[in-house]
Amino acid sequence: MAVGPGVLDATAVTGGGRLGRVRRWWEQEHVFGYGLILPALVLLACLVAYPFLMAVYLSLSDYWVGSPGRFVGLANFREILGNDVFRQTVRNSFVFTGIALTLKTVLGVWLALLLARNLSGKRLIRGAVLLPFVIPTALSTLGWWWMFDSLYSVVNWTGIRLGLLNPPGPNWLGVPAYAMAAVIAVNVWRGLPFFAITVLAGLVAIPREHYEAAEVDGAGAWGRFRYVTLPLLRPVLAVVILFSTIFTFSDFNIVYVLTRGGPVNTTHLFATLAYQVGLQGGNLGQGAAISLFLFPMLGVVVFLQLRYIRRE
Repeated sequence: MAVGPGVLDATAVTGGGRLGRVRRWWEQEHVFGYGLILPALVLLACLVAYPFLMAVYLSLSDYWVGSPGRFVGLANFREILGNDVFRQTVRNSFVFTGIALTLKTVLGVWLALLLARNLSGKRLIRGAVLLPFVIPTALSTLGWWWMFDSLYSVVNWTGIRLGLLNPPGPNWLGVPAYAMAAVIAVNVWRGLPFFAITVLAGLVAIPREHYEAAEVDGAGAWGRFRYVTLPLLRPVLAVVILFSTIFTFSDFNIVYVLTRGGPVNTTHLFATLAYQVGLQGGNLGQGAAISLFLFPMLGVVVFLQLRYIRRE
């Protein structure tokens, strides 16, 4: 059956009109904006919100692997608060985060000031500094595990040859104090590039006129750092310390690969203890409760630091 040209024209006009209305609707600012953020919202809902709600549900039940469990309220939280290992983990987490964060802040600012200078091969040096942050955490930590090994320790061999250590050297991963020092050192080594590169970006943004004015006023190197560099870097430092606090407090890979929380639970952090209790031990309810203790602690830290950043 033949179709006349008038019918084709009407169909084209109707189709074009519908497409045009859809396009005009999509190009509206509020519709287009929500469309752009929709994929991010879906990812957050699937990868953040759903696991968090599941953790809350599991923490309020006596859920074990292979057993659905029943609602027990806050029993899991009361039980772990009375656990000596958990209290030791809380102390470990604050000691680990406090020392590592202090070292990363001091060394990161120093390294950023060094990288800001006009050095030969500056681009190559900046790329090399990023290597600890780029290499996969588990892979690099395995290298450190070999370096701290009680039998083949490169650290001990170097310290003995330099006269800094007495043979046979300390057992880095078998003594509580040395084990904590080892995991802190590896965390600082891995997190230092993030600090240095972020602070370097803040240093580059400082106008040169401020330093010239300080030099005219007779300020030396320390005076320029104290009265020009440090005040203008405070907002950048506040942001980078905020992110580093979150990353350090919730660290898992470094501690698990190096010590698995030992010796005698002296290097356990929240993440490693939750993994040991919830997945290896099968007690998903208590494991979820341990992991949720991170939430209020990090919430307080984030609130205080964001308040400071807003004021700045």
